[in-house]
Parts: sequence; C-alpha cells; structure tokens
Amino acid sequence: MTESTCIIEIDGAYGEGGGQILRTALAFSAILKQPVKVNRIRAGRRNPGLQPQHLKSIEALAKITRSETEGAKIGSDKITFIPGEIVPGHYEFDIGTAGSVTLLLQALLPPLSLAQSKSSLILTGGTHVAWSPPFHYLTEVLFPALAQIGVQVRAEIERWGWYPKGGGRMKVEIHPAPDLSPISLVNRGAIQGVYGISATSNLPLHVAERQRERALTRIENELNLKAEIEILSAVPSNGQGSFLFLVAETEGAKAGFSSLGKRGKRAEVVADEAVDSLKKYLESNGCIDPHLADQLVPFMVFGDGRSSFTTTCITEHLLSNLWVVERFMKVSVSRMGRRGGEGRIDLIPESY
Repeated sequence: MTESTCIIEIDGAYGEGGGQILRTALAFSAILKQPVKVNRIRAGRRNPGLQPQHLKSIEALAKITRSETEGAKIGSDKITFIPGEIVPGHYEFDIGTAGSVTLLLQALLPPLSLAQSKSSLILTGGTHVAWSPPFHYLTEVLFPALAQIGVQVRAEIERWGWYPKGGGRMKVEIHPAPDLSPISLVNRGAIQGVYGISATSNLPLHVAERQRERALTRIENELNLKAEIEILSAVPSNGQGSFLFLVAETEGAKAGFSSLGKRGKRAEVVADEAVDSLKKYLESNGCIDPHLADQLVPFMVFGDGRSSFTTTCITEHLLSNLWVVERFMKVSVSRMGRRGGEGRIDLIPESY
C-alpha cells in the first residue's frame, strides 16, 4: 500500500458512538477510494460491536465497490475496509432481521448517487422500526431535500417491516448525480400545511382511527392548524404494527415527525409523541428538523460551494457526522449554537 493510500483510522466510540459513524466512514471510504479502519465500534452500546444490520452495511458496500474487508463478523469491534471501484447496477440485500433498511440505505446512497449510471436496490428488513428513519421520512422529507442538491432518488414500499418480524421490502432507484449543488436551508418561512398518515398492520381499524383523531384534535387546539391525515389500515406486513407520521410543510423546507406503536402502548400515546415533536419544531427556530440535518451532511460536502442550514436541534448524530467528514476531507465548518439547542451550520468543502 502506497503512502497516498494510507489507512485512515476512525474511533467508532466518538460522540454518540453508534452505527452512524461506521456507515458514514464506509460511505466516504467508498467514494474517495480511501482505505479506512474503524475501531471501538459501538463501544458504548449495551451490545457493542457489529450487529446484523451493521454487518449487512459492510457486506453491501463491499459488494457495490468490489472491496476487501477484515473483521467483518458479528460482534467485531473493528473493521478494515479497502474499497475498489463503485459499480452501479441492480442489487438485492436482505438484513435477515428487523434491522433497519433505511439505515442500510444511508450507507449505500452517497456512493451510488455519485456513480456514473443508475442503480436499483431491493432492500428487505425493517422499514418502520425504532431508532431509525421510517420509510416515509425518506420519501417525504429526505429525498425532496436531496433533490435540491441534485440527487434524484425514488422509492416504493411493497411490504412493511415492523419489529420483531421484519420482512419489509422496499425498492429504490438512484440516478447518478456527478455534480452536486450547494444548498441553503436557513429560513423556514411560513407554515403551509400539515399532513400525514396513520397506519396499521394486522390490528383493528380503530387503532389507526384513534391515532388520527387524537393528532387532529391536538394540532387544531394547540397549534391552531388544520391537518390532513390519511388512514392506511391493513398495510401489507408479516407482523403487527402501528405508525403515525406527520409532515410540516413550510415555505423553506419539509420536516417529519413520527411515532411507533407497540404492545401495551395506547394509540393516543402514539399520536401524542408525534404531535409533541411537531409542536416542539414549530415553537423553535430553525429551518430543518434534527434528523434531516445529519443526513444531509454527507451530500453537502460534495457540493460546489457553501451549503448552510439552520436546525431546531444540534444533535450528537450531526456532530458525529461532521467529525467523520473532517477525517476524510478538507472542509471548513462553521457552527453556531450549542449541542442540544438550536443552531446553524455553514459548510464549505474543497473540491474532491
């Protein structure tokens, strides 16, 4: 290995110390053809090391980049990834558990977006599971924001995957975006509307109806807004589950808020969690929601010029992604605001 291809070492326990550090590091390794070693993977978690969903991200990235890996096994706390060429095409990946397919897509989307031709994916696993963006957040919030940068992604869901059975299936089409534009998401502007869905699988219809009614009542009474929430009952799935998703559409951006049901959790509580998040966003300053902020960073750094956004919360995920990016690229990052509070990020990348 030559000096120009020396391995970058990443501390997987930095910041929030979760799987996102691993996914972002591997995605940048693939794009920049820069070997990477990630140590202390998920060291602060209750079940540290690689879990099935993390291992599938490594295996999937290795396949689309013809890469070599060391340490890719369940429970491993370190991985070496030596990337080859990104090969766009059609790929199918099954996590085999209720592990999140949307987090798997987080690792695959940046390199495939910067490839030379279109790719299509079929991903099987959890589509609506805890601690990950639900499928509908991608299609309603993330993908429209990425379109402003120049990344064109389309997705459809064939089967929903809930915890613990998983088995959800989504199709994704990724078009090449060789030249990305800078983005400015600084001014939220006026609220233009609130809409969403109340969905269930293999549960009585009244569950979806109660979620919807509770959300509509609170949004009207507490936020003085009218909302449109569609009921999707009996959505196809191998398991049981319920879900409420709300989108706040403003002049400057879209923001998404969701909650998942589980056994013993009342439908009204599901609705309250999503409405509380929506309310907190609308009562705070900032253009984009906290989840969109960290997901945009890996694309912003490949844009031609300054990108900026304001967010209602600077999260550990955002700070961790910025830290990983700076390990791979020369980039000027200006941050206003404290961790856990409202803030602004300005990012100026060097040409890669």
